[in-house]
Amino acid sequence: MKILFIGDIVGRPGRNILKENLKNIIEEYTVDFVIANGENAAGGNGITKKVAEELFETGVNFLTMGNHVWDNKDIFTFIDNEERIIRPLNYPPGTPGKGSKIIEIKNNLKIGIINISGRTYMQNLDCPFRTCIEEIEKISSITNIIIVDFHAEATSEKQAMGWYLDGKVSAVIGTHTHVQTADERILPGGTAYITDVGMTGAFNSILGVEVEGVIKKFITQLPARFDVAKGIAQLNSVLIEIEENTGRATSINRINLLK
Repeated sequence: MKILFIGDIVGRPGRNILKENLKNIIEEYTVDFVIANGENAAGGNGITKKVAEELFETGVNFLTMGNHVWDNKDIFTFIDNEERIIRPLNYPPGTPGKGSKIIEIKNNLKIGIINISGRTYMQNLDCPFRTCIEEIEKISSITNIIIVDFHAEATSEKQAMGWYLDGKVSAVIGTHTHVQTADERILPGGTAYITDVGMTGAFNSILGVEVEGVIKKFITQLPARFDVAKGIAQLNSVLIEIEENTGRATSINRINLLK
């Protein structure tokens, strides 16, 4: 089976490039299932029900989130009832939403999807390693195909998670930094890995937002407004091929678009 994982969607430019091109990509590469990180999809901060539905209409099947999951308060009105969105698993007990889901794709074929947040240079949440491995043990009794979105800042923490989960999951896909890395590979145990899948948003930007505000903040150290950038957009993604019977990944390739 083929799973397309799309890097962090930032605002309208990211949504538009998906609207105009995703269905063609699905057809060209015979994609079975599309996962995207949507934590910046609504104006660069969080997500709304309307934006989530817009993304599903483009061809996205499932959305993961990250540290900006609560930035738009509309999320609280639908995350508990929306089966196609998860937030990081290692938030405290009682937090709205779920951190993992098992989805049936076709002919009783199921995949498990886990969203987990790193702790280095980020919020001090529950241990992502212990939390994730406990969830994998539950999911693996139902399906061998498990995709992990590790939303983290530090490359070392992401690599550590990749090696820690090698042979236990089908893929560990890094998100959050909005800059695609060139280290995609299949680890020895059969787990597809990339440190960061990148960003789907404005190309002439800093992480999807206008460059002036970011530069001003670095120079002055004063608060600055971050507006979603405009203009041509990029789509960063990876295509993962997985053996359906074993859950082992056989290939991972970057698929990028600039329009």
